[in-house]
Amino acid sequence: MADKRNKQKAVETSELKEKLVSLNRVAKVTKGGRTFSFSALIVLGDGNGRVGQGLGKARDVQECIAKAVDDARKNLIQVPIINGTVPHEQKGKYGAGKVLIKPAADGTGVIAGGAMRAVLEMAGVHNVLAKSQGSSNPHNVVKATIDALGKLRDPHEIARQRGITLQKLFEG
Repeated sequence: MADKRNKQKAVETSELKEKLVSLNRVAKVTKGGRTFSFSALIVLGDGNGRVGQGLGKARDVQECIAKAVDDARKNLIQVPIINGTVPHEQKGKYGAGKVLIKPAADGTGVIAGGAMRAVLEMAGVHNVLAKSQGSSNPHNVVKATIDALGKLRDPHEIARQRGITLQKLFEG
């Protein structure tokens, strides 16, 4: 039973793509000189509604990227995507980073800045209008975008909870 579960998990995670959002080198000054260390911010997604972000820190670039990918796998969320866009307008906030995402018509593309663009593309959103307000720090922008995507609600689920049809939901 455990072997089957591990195989299923491997299949799920193998289709995930990763995108490096930021790589930062920091120096710690000691009496022996400078010790360099790296931190990597990674966005992971399957392009079909699942997305996550992770942070890894290590003395080696490859190791910190691997740690970030492992962290991102633990933080995956499911995002409702309707016709290649988000179902409704939503604001997200993390620290001083604030973002606004709006649904867009087919053919618009992903209109978003650096760190936000990475998250939206990894989630599989093809048409969206997005604006980053506040902090431009990639860590805060990525977390605010994931916060906004996590708050999105699927119209089918809302209609089912209210016990009405989808058409009636959009009429009233």
